[in-house]
Amino acid sequence: MTFAVTVLDFSNAKALLQEGLAAVSRGEEDYDFGALAQVDSASVAVMLAWQRAAIQSGRRLRFLNVPASLVSLADLYGVTELLGLTGYTAVS
Repeated sequence: MTFAVTVLDFSNAKALLQEGLAAVSRGEEDYDFGALAQVDSASVAVMLAWQRAAIQSGRRLRFLNVPASLVSLADLYGVTELLGLTGYTAVS
């Protein structure tokens, strides 16, 4: 799934959560954040919810082109391993 949005924050987290959960239910495993430029802690919460749904379906998601700011937030909250971002080279 490729997200065309440039912002994932509290203002649109609920809508993107639903969009991502629908993609999980379709079996999509690659989530491309190449266009994402602005994030906040809601981004991490949304990604965790997507990953939890995928794991419950017997899969794990791969997050691609993750901005450095989002990797930093995941690291701050101690969830880089849960999100599969351990050792990830972030897109600047």
